[in-house]
Amino acid sequence: LFHHMTAFPQFGGEPTSYTRFSIARQMDGDNSHVEMKLAADEEEGGEIGRPDHLHASMPPPRRNGKNLCFIIMAAVLLLLIGFLIGYLSYRGRMQRVNRCLDGSGNCEMTPTASYFSDDGTEEEEVPGPRILYWPDLRNMLTAKLSASRLENNLRQREGKNSFEAGKTEDENNARRIHDQFTSFRLDDVWNDEHYVRLQDKGSSNNQVSIIENGREELLESPDAYVAYSKSGTVTGKPIYVNYGQKEDFQKLRNVGIPMEGTIIIFRAGKITLAEKVANARKEGAVGALMYLDPSNGKKADSYVPFGHAHLGTGDPFTPGFPSFNHTQFPPVESSGLPHIPVQTISRETAAKLFGKMDGEKCLQEWTSGIVGCKVTVSSSSNMTVKLTVNNIMVDRKILNIFGVIKGFEEPDRYVVIGAQRDSWGPGAAKAGVGTAILLELAQVISDMVKNDDYKPRRSIIFASWSAGEYGAVGATEWLEGYSTTLHAKAFTYINLDTAVLGSRHLKISASPLLYSLLEATMKRVKDPVNDSRYLYSRVGSDWIKRVVPLDLDNAAFPFLAYSGIPVVSFGFYDEDDEYFLLGTTMDTLANLKEKTDKLYPLMLSAAEVAGQIALRLTHDHELFLDFDRYSEELLSFQEKLWHFDSHVKALGLTLNWLYFARGDFQRAADALRRDIANSDRENRIVRRALNDRMMKVEYDFLSPYLSPKDTPFRHIFFGRGSHTLQSLLENLEQLAVNKTSVDVNELKEQLALATWTIKGAANALVGDIWNTDNEI
Repeated sequence: LFHHMTAFPQFGGEPTSYTRFSIARQMDGDNSHVEMKLAADEEEGGEIGRPDHLHASMPPPRRNGKNLCFIIMAAVLLLLIGFLIGYLSYRGRMQRVNRCLDGSGNCEMTPTASYFSDDGTEEEEVPGPRILYWPDLRNMLTAKLSASRLENNLRQREGKNSFEAGKTEDENNARRIHDQFTSFRLDDVWNDEHYVRLQDKGSSNNQVSIIENGREELLESPDAYVAYSKSGTVTGKPIYVNYGQKEDFQKLRNVGIPMEGTIIIFRAGKITLAEKVANARKEGAVGALMYLDPSNGKKADSYVPFGHAHLGTGDPFTPGFPSFNHTQFPPVESSGLPHIPVQTISRETAAKLFGKMDGEKCLQEWTSGIVGCKVTVSSSSNMTVKLTVNNIMVDRKILNIFGVIKGFEEPDRYVVIGAQRDSWGPGAAKAGVGTAILLELAQVISDMVKNDDYKPRRSIIFASWSAGEYGAVGATEWLEGYSTTLHAKAFTYINLDTAVLGSRHLKISASPLLYSLLEATMKRVKDPVNDSRYLYSRVGSDWIKRVVPLDLDNAAFPFLAYSGIPVVSFGFYDEDDEYFLLGTTMDTLANLKEKTDKLYPLMLSAAEVAGQIALRLTHDHELFLDFDRYSEELLSFQEKLWHFDSHVKALGLTLNWLYFARGDFQRAADALRRDIANSDRENRIVRRALNDRMMKVEYDFLSPYLSPKDTPFRHIFFGRGSHTLQSLLENLEQLAVNKTSVDVNELKEQLALATWTIKGAANALVGDIWNTDNEI
């Protein structure tokens, strides 16, 4: 038990406490001796303090003081025993705060009401709202979610060709969502304005041409463009590099194909466009082209996607700072800008380019379904590609729309549920599905609070983001604007973007802290394709091995890697037949329904998963954040390092300090688990302190030794940069291959950053400074 020690005047040097939380200690400790001493003092004082004339008129005492002492002791002991039995019996009835990871619901009995006041005294029982247990709440959510309302919300985008960020349709959509939040009777509805620098298409379309024997032939001049591309004209020999991944470029280097001054061609998929462009620029390319590579034949041969080439999130011209109107910054730009022209093309144009190339044929795994695929042109060819980009920079106001259901006990702790609102085209799958689910959850959960006696302990914020197409600009600017407080208040972000792109498989990206909650949720949500089973049967017991790392285009990424807030992003898709219309003008409701005939049941299931996660996190006494998962992640990482012990020792270094730090985190996690098990979960102050320690676990994996401005994604597991554990592992792998290719000083810095970040996370998890493990 945690004890409230209320200090009273001291007797015999011992403070006494009479709160109900320390009764057991009073019985087991020295306080019973204090009661005896008090009785003895009374006896002694009675003899000494009596007037002399009483002695003459009364017979000598017959050890009445000693008898009185035993009587008092017996009375006090009986009183304490009775009170303790009554108290424990009452707590046994009230405190059923068990958590079932198997999702059966048999022991999920956490009430939404509290039974004790903040000072630990029992509150008078008065008639009030009914108590909602978790199974009741879960069933209520399922019953209230409506497929017809989801359809109506999604159809509100029909008939519109574009919802480009900051333009008229986007602002109209923002106002509509604001009005709907208000009509749902949310506790507060507001918007954040940001003034950001975006890139738009110029007065004329960009162009892709080929020049051969002095003649120029225009291949394509698409309406689509790539935001944050460098404007200008470049020429160079074409080189095809498959998906544009690092290993693809390495294969060309291995066969001696020079890439300096060339225009790189790659197909969409595997990694983001911004990552492909960054890899091309690193190889010395002067330009880049990307085309769609769908697997379902000729239907999409003429489609050209939009995209962005910023290797980062947020406004690239205020890196690390919020883009509010009243702020002034010196001219600065993100290091993630490409500085080369970039354009997307159709598959038809890619086929024409391959037809003009007379060099080596593509590797078998690179063929991409195009007949005549070539890697480059022959050494004797004078054919080059000319790329002209006319994009212009524009300053625009964007709006993020928010609504909140405030918690009844801890309104300053909240879950955020968000969805992107803007799209270059109709955006049915890209933004429409997520926005429809967002509105449905806001309406249903508000109705549960207003009409069904649900009283969430913590708050739920609903967020509609703008400028997501440019790299989660709206979400990132909000995080940057409130970075000093959000990590201490927001403890989970649930991303609803692209929740339905197919029907056969489930794609999951999440922080390890939410794995257990996500698994319990999937065990209680029916499969929309097969109602006789649950979603968990789709993924199986080893689903964590298939969790997909978040990419830069996912709005959840900056929450996790920049702000250190646990996230979950999930959706339905077809692994072998992906929805290739994202980012194109053909991302319409009709095409999405053609992709899956169970669109609305799938949306309903996605809404139920998101809703259960949000409700569980705001309902339970103890936050459902499984910090033990990070102990497993660290142990898994340590096992990968063992192979490199001898290589590191050869440099006069050691991995032992990193192992010690991992051990410290394991012991800190065990200590927190013991503290939770031994705590009084009805005590709000104690419960809040323990929950706060769990909340900070994610944030503490942001390396404190790096500048958020220079290295915004500081998370050592999920960030970007040389400080990450993955980068350290890659450097050690390179050390094993070629010792001279590794910068020893860089390796030392990587080891130091990893060691002390993990050690710092362990210290924070323990809580008090005097409880930290000082093995290092």
